Parts: sequence; structure tokens; C-alpha cells
Amino acid sequence: MESILALDRELDVTVLDQVVQTFYMGTGAEQQQAQQVLTQFQDHPDAWMQADSIIEKSQFPQTKFIALQILDKLITTRWKMLPKEQRLGIRNYIVAVVIKNSSNEETLHREKTFVNKLDLTLVQILKQEWPHNWPTFISEIVSASKSNLSLCENNMHILLLLSEEIFDYSAEQMTQTKTKNLKNQLCGEFAEIFQLCSQVLERAQKPSLITATLQTLLRFLNWIPLGYIFETNLIENLRNRFLEVPAFRNVTIKCLTEIAGLTTQPQYNEVFVVMFNLVMTSINNMLPLSTDFREAYEESSTNEQDFIQNLAIFLCTFFSTHLRLIENAANQEVLLNGHSYLLNISRVNEREVFKVCLEYWSKLVSQLYEEQQQLPMSEMSPLLNLGGSTDMMASKSSMLSNIPLRKHIYKDILSSLRLVMIENMVKPEEVLIVENDEGEIVREFVKESDTITLYKSMREVLVYLTHLDVIDTEVTMSEKLARIVVGTEWSWHNLNTLCWAIGSISGAMNEEMEKRFLVNVIKDLLGLCEMKRGKDNKAVVASNIMYVVGQYPRFLKAHWKFLKTVVNKLFEFMHEYHEGVQDMACDTFIKIAQKCRRHFVAQQHGETEPFINEIIRNLAKTTEDLTSQQTHTFYEACGYMVSAQPHKQIQERLIFDLMSLPNQAWDNVVQQAGQNSAILGDPQIVKVLANVLKTNVAACTSIGASFYPQIARNYVDMLGLYKAVSELISDVVASQGNIATKTPHVRGLRTIKKEILKLIDAYISRAEDLELVNNNLIPPLLEAILLDYSRSVPDARDPEVLNLITTIVNQLSELLTDKIPIILEAVFGSTLEMISKDFSEYPEHRTSFFQLLRAINLNCFPALLNIPAPTFKLVMNSIVWSFKHVSRDIQETGLNILLELINNMANSGPQVANAFFQTYYISTLQDILFVLTDSEHKSGFKLQSLILSRLFYLVESGQIEAPLFDPAQLPQNMTNQMFLRQYIAELLANAFPHLQPSQIQDFVQNVISLNRDYTRFKLALRDFLIQLKEFGGDNAELYLEERENELAEKQKAEMEKAMSVPGMVKPADMPAMEEEEL
Repeated sequence: MESILALDRELDVTVLDQVVQTFYMGTGAEQQQAQQVLTQFQDHPDAWMQADSIIEKSQFPQTKFIALQILDKLITTRWKMLPKEQRLGIRNYIVAVVIKNSSNEETLHREKTFVNKLDLTLVQILKQEWPHNWPTFISEIVSASKSNLSLCENNMHILLLLSEEIFDYSAEQMTQTKTKNLKNQLCGEFAEIFQLCSQVLERAQKPSLITATLQTLLRFLNWIPLGYIFETNLIENLRNRFLEVPAFRNVTIKCLTEIAGLTTQPQYNEVFVVMFNLVMTSINNMLPLSTDFREAYEESSTNEQDFIQNLAIFLCTFFSTHLRLIENAANQEVLLNGHSYLLNISRVNEREVFKVCLEYWSKLVSQLYEEQQQLPMSEMSPLLNLGGSTDMMASKSSMLSNIPLRKHIYKDILSSLRLVMIENMVKPEEVLIVENDEGEIVREFVKESDTITLYKSMREVLVYLTHLDVIDTEVTMSEKLARIVVGTEWSWHNLNTLCWAIGSISGAMNEEMEKRFLVNVIKDLLGLCEMKRGKDNKAVVASNIMYVVGQYPRFLKAHWKFLKTVVNKLFEFMHEYHEGVQDMACDTFIKIAQKCRRHFVAQQHGETEPFINEIIRNLAKTTEDLTSQQTHTFYEACGYMVSAQPHKQIQERLIFDLMSLPNQAWDNVVQQAGQNSAILGDPQIVKVLANVLKTNVAACTSIGASFYPQIARNYVDMLGLYKAVSELISDVVASQGNIATKTPHVRGLRTIKKEILKLIDAYISRAEDLELVNNNLIPPLLEAILLDYSRSVPDARDPEVLNLITTIVNQLSELLTDKIPIILEAVFGSTLEMISKDFSEYPEHRTSFFQLLRAINLNCFPALLNIPAPTFKLVMNSIVWSFKHVSRDIQETGLNILLELINNMANSGPQVANAFFQTYYISTLQDILFVLTDSEHKSGFKLQSLILSRLFYLVESGQIEAPLFDPAQLPQNMTNQMFLRQYIAELLANAFPHLQPSQIQDFVQNVISLNRDYTRFKLALRDFLIQLKEFGGDNAELYLEERENELAEKQKAEMEKAMSVPGMVKPADMPAMEEEEL
């Protein structure tokens, strides 16, 4: 095999074919050897010289592909370094091979995959050579196309690829200037290309050529000058010659969709209207509106199904862009006809098709709602804003019907759309019970993110539809529920979709209407629960009751008796063993507890005591059939109620009562352990302790700072237990070795330690009296955990120790500064030793360690200035090591630590800053440039560039006064500013020898001068990185910051908009201030 690596003599292509075949078809060691040899061959700098020989002589297609891959790599990374003659030779050779394989129809179709790959290679050359070194390319390809039909077909594909490379994929592969130049060039030479396309579309009879031309045209339509579309017979040709021909209709409707999506000057408005009318006439001929689309779709071929989806995309695109052009009396018939088609397509049982329609429906109802909201309702009739009765709603509806609103045009469409949305409603994430493929009702364990996103979009549409006609929405839902209750439409699916729809419009009705509607819904559902027989039926009804009540906290807050009835019903469901029902009951209970917490601790009218008292009194009985995890959820829910009790003494008594059962179990075990520590060897005792601690964590999470009396009650015993368990673990490890840490017994003991740490973490992260925490809790805690951590074997060290210390540092901040040296002494070296051997072992410790370092730097920075120099050097080394890590999260934490440390040092006065930067500036700069130009670390570009601009600023502004170089080695007039430019230029020249010195000098000068303008600095840096072809590959991550900012802005705008529409934000997602009513 290795003989193919001897490139100083003629390559034996037969041997290469054998190696490639072994790689693709062999197995085991032989295949691995073939892979290794092929990789070496492809990486050889002279391998490209064998490409022509391989292409001509190889009998194996994959071998030819390897030759083209080698050429592609040469073209994208080293093209400019080749002499002009070699570049011309490669170019002419590829053109010749393309022509040879595409001039004959039979060859073209037989070698289709190879020709496609050749076309891609040619386009890579074009990106380097055209237009400057190959100005005649467009006229050459157009001229060649007229000589041969098969050649023309393939040339269309080349033009398609060129268009894609320049207009679709250029942003992340070429610099901004190069992209702009190529776009201008292609637009400027488009007349010849368009003339060729027009001739084919008007005269050609060959189906494959027509299809290729239509596909190429499709790529052109979003950028070509508009005159080619609207001032020629292009649209007419597309509709008359191809739309109704089955072989061409899919690509034709895509072309018409691309045109429909264009926004233009008013002069072309009439063309759009005519186009839509013509297309809809054809659609009515091909696919009558009376067709049952749902059934027809199921029975159609893939091609026909694609057409239905493409038709939906066309309609949605046209309506989204040009709806107002046809919203008039002259075009009302075709307007409603188009929307009726979209409604029918929305009924198709195919999620991707439905999502296309849904996007448009969402836009339409949102616009109609906004128009309605702009009416000065209060001026029309002040009374309309006061009431909530059905009569008033009807009166408001009647008054609106006399105003020329756009929604009246779509009245029947919207009414049908309500039913479509209800019947297609997907499962919300709160519902845990689903029907599996066997038709059984089971607990769902994996949430589908696609379904959650789809639910959110459907929910928005239903909320808008409710606002547009609340009475029609209520009637539609109530009538459907009535049909389900009497049995004519009873099915799990029908009940589910309806209840999910009812839950989704929470807050969209006014309170009075919501009350009447919900009372009837809940009564009907409770009745169904009693009426239905069979566990699966009951589970489905139960899940729907729980989902609906969980979505209406406003209703529950206002109707105490219903709230109490619902909660008692949830307690009933907690004894129901059908999988998923208990989980959902606990989840709904905690949701209601969060939203209605005050109502449980207040004494309600007609009651003898607050409901929380009864809940806590019956807690043991209510939770007897729940799992430990479900019981912890129950305690957390009760904690939310207790947290709402404003009177301190009553609250403390509630906490005492709530924690009574776990405290009894705790006291019992602690008492026994005091007499005989051997009981900690009993797995049952360990399980009890872990469960008690987890119950405390759950309650503390929701009660917060007020949980202190419970923490204080058990704190000394907890730390004593921590030490006792630690000693037990150490003894077992000493006698059995490291393997002991993996045994069930030791893992159980470690669970106790972890839960103690989590409980203290949960309390301190919520504590308000920080002095009390610092004086009473921290000293004994550090004594218990630090020495134990440093003495334990690595496998027995708990990352929760690092998490807890991080929480303490973040909470107590400068209060903890004096304790940082002893903390670092205990955890720094010991953890660093664990994680510095490779990039993968102890991943939790690794993440926690760097988060702790960051917390110390941010909150207790003075402590870092007082640690010994060798320890500080270790800190710096570990920061560098973290941002060179392969894990994105660790990279990001490391870069953040470095940026914050540089800023802290710069702000610490000249003496500290100069000493730090003299020691670490150059090595830091070198390390940042290393990760910046390393393709494995592209995701850190934002922070890397921020650090670099900060380092440049500190030098350019003169803030660093001490020399960053050895004055004895350099001229007397050398400054930091001069040295920085010289140093970076030399570093880049050594790392990237193919770059021209002038190119490096220009970049260095430009980028350093932009240090105060981060946006321009980042753009210049990114352009330079894209020019480094060795950087290569997918550069999408260099644009991560823009995408993240765009997403954040979009989410903020969406939230603001949603908050302005009643019911648009789910109760569970309401900001905290909206959560509670006094």
C-alpha cells in the first residue's frame, strides 16, 4: 500500500484503486491501514500533481473523487502560490474533462455524480480566477451551450453552482469585498445568461434540459435585475408552458414562489395580481377545491405530495408579500379561493406541510388583531370596556361588524381556521401522558423539541383567533366538547386536542367570560372522569383535567372553591398508579402552588383555617403512594405556599410542621449513629438519610431565606455526619483501593455528602443575612469540607464541593476575601492535578474548577494579588489551559476569566499592572493568537477578539508603562507600540509563510489602529481569518456573536409584543411580578 506515497516516481493508479477499494469495502486492520495511507497521500503537498493521471486511468469512481478532493484543497488553500502556468494548466484540464464527460447525453447521465463533482471543482477555480484572470468565462460558457444540448444541460448546473457560491454561501467563505465584486460582476454579465435561459424555455423539447434550466433559473430569481422578470414574457412562459405539465410543475411553482416573494416598486403591482389570477386558474384546473386534500395526500405519489407542499409555500409567500394588492372587491373571489386552498392544505396529515401553512396563518391573524386594536374603542362606547358579560361581548361584536375591518373579509375563513387549529393541536410539554404506536396510554419520557415549538406557534394563532371573535371561539370549543361528552366524537385524540386548545387560550378571554366557559369545561371533564370506564380512558381524562386547570391560575385565584376542589382532585390522582398520572398531578400541584401561593396560607371565606394547614396535616396520607422524587416535588410545592406567609412566627411554625416527618427520621438516625456509627454501613439507613436530605433541598429551594430555622436545627449534626461519612469512605478506600469508590455502598455514602453540600448550597444561594451566614455557617463548613477534599483520593472528591464554594464566593463576595488563600490551598492544586493530565477525565470537576476561578477573580480579586508567585503562575497556566480546551463551555469560561483578569489588573494601579503585564502580556498575546487562528477554537471568536482588542488598547493608550521587551536586546528608541507591531508581524509570518509580508503589515497596522472600535476591529480580524485558507472549512462560528445578538433582540421584541396581547404569554412564563396578586 505504502508504494503510493512515493510521489517522486510515476504513480501506479491500479495500486491506488486497490487501496481505495480496501478502504471502502475492507474490514478490520486492513481497512484502518488503507485509511491511514490514503490520509497521508491526500495530505502530501505534491499529491495534486497526480490528479490528472488518477482521473484518466482510475477504474474506481471513489478514487477519482479523491483526486478531485486533493485539487479542491489545493485551489482553496494554495492557489495564489502556484505559478501562472500551473494555474492555467489545471484550469484548462478541468474544463476539458468537464466538456469530455458532458458533451454526450449517455456519458453525462452515466457519470452524473462525477460530473457534478467536476462542476464544483470548476466553480472553486472560478472563485479564484474570475473575472480578473478569466474575463471571457460567461461568454465562453454561453457560446458552448449553444453548440450541444447535453453540454448546455451541464453548463446550466455550473451556472447554478456559481450563483449559489456567490449569493447563498459567500458570507462565511469569502471576504466582504470579494463577495461584493463577484456579485456585481455576475449581475453585470447576466444579459447573456438570461438570453440563453429564455431560448431554452421557449424552444427546447428535451425534458432534462428544461428541468436543468428551470432549476438554474430558480437560483437566479432572487438577485437578477427585476426587468428580466417583469418586463419579459418569463412569467407567461412559466405558467403557459410548464405549470400544468406534471414533469415540470414542482420546479415551476418554486420559480413562481421565488417571484411572489420579491418586493418591488408599485409599477409592477399589476403584474403580481395578473400572475396570481393566472396561477390560481391553473391550480383550480389541476386540483379542484372540492378535493378531500387529507385523503388525496395520503394516496398521492411523492411528486404529487411535493406539489401540494410547494403550492402551500407559493400561497403563503404571495399572501405574506402582496396580500393587500388583492384585498379588494375586484379580486375578492380569487383571494378567498386562495385562502380556501390553504385551509384545505392545512388539514393534510403531514406536519411539515402544516408548519408551512401555520407560519402564514400566524402572520394574518396577528395583522388582523393589530388593526382591530388600533380602533379608538373607548371613544366609540366607554361601556364596552367595562363589562364582561356575553351580552356586552355580543354588543361589541355587533358594533365591530359595522366598521370596515379587514377581518370581516375573512370571517368564514377564520371560523374554519379555528376548527382546523383545534383539531390539529399538538401536545404541550406539560402533558406527560401520550398514546404510543401500539395505541396504549403511557408516560412520555423524551420531550420533542419540534412539538414544543409547534405548540407555541399554534397557541399564538389560537389566542389571536380568540381576540378576533371570542364568541365564535367559545361556541366552537363548547360544541365540540358537547359532542365528545355525548360520545358522537369521543376519542382520546379528539379530547386531547380540544383540551390542549382550551388550555392554550388562557388569559385571552375577559374574566367573566373565562369563568363561565371554564366552569362548564371543568364540570364536563369531571363528569367524563366519573363516566368513563377503563384505566386508559381515565388516565386520558385525568391528564386533560390537570392540564386545563394548570393553565388557568387567574380563574383559580378568583374562585376559591374551584381551586380547593381541583387541588383535592390532584390529591386523588396522586394515588392513581397509571404511569404518568402521578407525575402530572405533582407537576400541576407545584404549578398551582407557585401561581396561587397566597391563597393557601390565607383563611378563605367559609373555612375554619388556611388550606395549607390541612395539606400539611394530611401530607403523609397524600404522599403515601408517591415515589421519593414525586414526594420531593410535593414538599417543594408546599414550600412555595409557606414562603407566601407574611407573619414570621406563623411561617416558622408551618416550616416546623412541614418538616416534621423528615425531622423525625433524621433525629432517629442521628441518635442511632451517635450510639453506633456502624449503622451507616446499612444501605437502608443510607437511603433514608439521602431521602431526608433531598426533601430538605426541595423545601429549601422554594422557601428560600426563611428556611434558616430548619437549617440551623440540623446544621451541626449535618456537618458531623459529613465528617463521619468521609472517614468511612476513606477507611474503605484505604483497605480496598480506588475501586471502592465505584461500589454501591460507597456511592450511597457519597450521595449523603453530595446532598448535604447541595442543601447548604441551596440555602446560601438564597440567603439574605450574609453576615449571619459568614459568621455562623462558613467557619464550621470550611473546616468540614476543605481538609476532607484535599486528603481524599481523586475518585472520592465531590465536584459539589467546588460548586458550593463558588456559590459562597458569589454570594459573600468581599466578605470571603480573607478565606480565599485557605480555600485555594485545599482545592486548587489537588483539582488541577486531576484535570491537567488530559482533556476528558473528571468533566464535572473540570467545569466547576474554572467556574470557581472565575468567581474568585470577579468577587475576591485582591486575594489573588496576595497569593505566592508560583501559585499565581499556576492560576495563569490553568486559565490558558482552559481556553485551549476542546470543550466549548470550558473555553468560554477560560476566555471570560482572562478578560476579567486583564481588566482587574489594568485597574489595580501602575505598580501592579506593570508587574503583571511585563510577566504575562507577551505569552498571553501569543496564546490568544494561537487559539484565534486554530480551526478547533472558532466558537470562541467573540471573546478572543475582545481580549485581543483590549490587549492592543492597553499598549496603544500607553496604559502599560513598563517595557514589554528586553531593552538590552533592542534599539534605544523602541516603544511598546512599535514592538507590538513587530512581534505580531513576525509571529504571523512564521505561522503562515504563504502570506505576503505586505499583507501581514497591512493587517497588523489596520487591526491595531481599530482597537477602540470593536465592531470594525472584529470585521477586520474576521476577514483576515477567512483569508487564511489553512483556517478553512466551515466559518459559521465566526458569526456566532451576530447570530446570538440577533436572536436575543428577536426574543426580546417577541416577548414585548406577546406581553401586550392578553393571553399570549402562558401563565407559567409570566415575569415574576405578574405572578402574584395580593
